[in-house]
Amino acid sequence: MSLTGERNILTPSQVGQYLKGLMDRDRLLSGLLVRGELSNYKRYPSGHHYFTLKDGEGALRCVMFRGDAASLRFQPRNGMQVIAAGRVTVFPRDGQYQLYCVRMTPDGAGDLAVAFEQLKNRLLEEGLFAPEHKKPIPRVPGTIALVTSPAGAAVRDMLRILGARWPMAQVKVLPVRVQGEGAAEEIAAAIRWANLHRSADLIITGRGGGSMEDLWAFNEEAVARAIYDSEIPVISAVGHEPDVTIADFAADLRAATPSNAAELAVPDQNEVYASLLGLGQRLEQAARQRLLRERQGLERLAGSRVMTGPEAYFQDRRVALDFLSSRMCGGMERLLVRQRNRAEGLDKDLRRGLEKCAAGKRQRFSRLAAALDALSPLKVLGRGYAIAQKGDGGVISSVRSVQSGERFSLRLSDGSLKCIVEETEREGY
Repeated sequence: MSLTGERNILTPSQVGQYLKGLMDRDRLLSGLLVRGELSNYKRYPSGHHYFTLKDGEGALRCVMFRGDAASLRFQPRNGMQVIAAGRVTVFPRDGQYQLYCVRMTPDGAGDLAVAFEQLKNRLLEEGLFAPEHKKPIPRVPGTIALVTSPAGAAVRDMLRILGARWPMAQVKVLPVRVQGEGAAEEIAAAIRWANLHRSADLIITGRGGGSMEDLWAFNEEAVARAIYDSEIPVISAVGHEPDVTIADFAADLRAATPSNAAELAVPDQNEVYASLLGLGQRLEQAARQRLLRERQGLERLAGSRVMTGPEAYFQDRRVALDFLSSRMCGGMERLLVRQRNRAEGLDKDLRRGLEKCAAGKRQRFSRLAAALDALSPLKVLGRGYAIAQKGDGGVISSVRSVQSGERFSLRLSDGSLKCIVEETEREGY
């Protein structure tokens, strides 16, 4: 039979479906664990994750659908070594085989440990653990809210210690689940409720010891953000001393255990009583010493001269008054003498200044009078000169301003002459 017979010719989709059937029936390919390095990791808006697992010699395309990806406790990143569980089959549409991943864990470390470090580093970068954000724990809280399981041994220990150390505090238990699905949301909601209603001065949240999985609710981001946003100070008390959670980093104070949280939350009434007793004794001793000093002072006062001879006090004051009066009178006399001497000196200086000023004024007046006299017209007339004036008083300064027969006066040093112009004669220039 020819190889080109119709029964040997398949379409690409038929080949793909055939290979898919073979691979789906293979038990080894249906439950694989593949170790490799994450590459080209992408998360699409649909919620599906697409990536490649590679080693030094090969690569395997992978897909993790949204439902399976929801179980991831850590954030996969390129370059991370992981172990992926799933099945290998062919996608008929493009003929490529790939791993359909249903679970993924970091290689060499548990997924919880990786998730813990990733969340811790991210919240640290956001500033949720910053020391400057920590609020002080009140010295004597009036009301304490316990956000924990109402049935655990931790709440009984805290109630017992709080009652023994400071029974005056009111304690409210806000019951929540501290383990399992939804526990983190309940813890965060209880912390927000306490803040919304201002129902406490201090919040303690925590639980007893357990595995990392048991304590995981206190490693959830929702709890960390609720603690960070709380206006009421929060003490974190999760597990035992070696256990460290994200809530411990976000809280205002970390306690090693729930019992330790109760000890840190309130003072010890016995210690307070002892302190008050000591203060009372110190106060009594101080009052006794003060009374002793006052009594000694009173005795010294009673034996003083003013108390044994009251008139001596007035005699001393009279002597002091006479002395002060004498000093005051002497001072006033010296002051008057200085003022009189100063006034006489000023008077002499003033007279000398006025005389000097008057002499200067007289000399200047004489110079000005001599200059004015030298410029006087009468002086000019006294030297033989005369001034010709018209009848209206105007000075005749040119022959062109008069006519023949016109009357004028001629002013001399000792009088004037009445004249008539007979004839005018002009100079040749």
